[in-house]
Amino acid sequence: MGNVFDLSTTAKRFRFVAILEAFTWAGLLIGMAFKYIPENGNEIGVKIFGPIHGGVFVLFIAVAIYAAIKLSWSWLTTLLALVSSIPPFGTLVFEWWAVQSNQLAELSAVKPAAQPALSES
Repeated sequence: MGNVFDLSTTAKRFRFVAILEAFTWAGLLIGMAFKYIPENGNEIGVKIFGPIHGGVFVLFIAVAIYAAIKLSWSWLTTLLALVSSIPPFGTLVFEWWAVQSNQLAELSAVKPAAQPALSES
């Protein structure tokens, strides 16, 4: 996966924000579990991760639209990217798909096949 903190290209920035969005989803889900599962739940997790996730969600939408323009995504790919931000961890699934389907520029570059070792006979 390389260095996640390398933000030098559009595709790398998209990957970073997609992963960040998934982490904030996890924080929000954990906060919701502590709020609703115990009888006298604590709201602090939701109060902390709710606004953080909301901000990262808006950032993801902006970065997805920017990536769609810069990387010349089709309308369908752009729509899938935007919809992926709704279900928990959907951005990770979309990012994986985008790499596999050559939608994320250099992140999708075909890796050279390993050279077979010469056997000694």
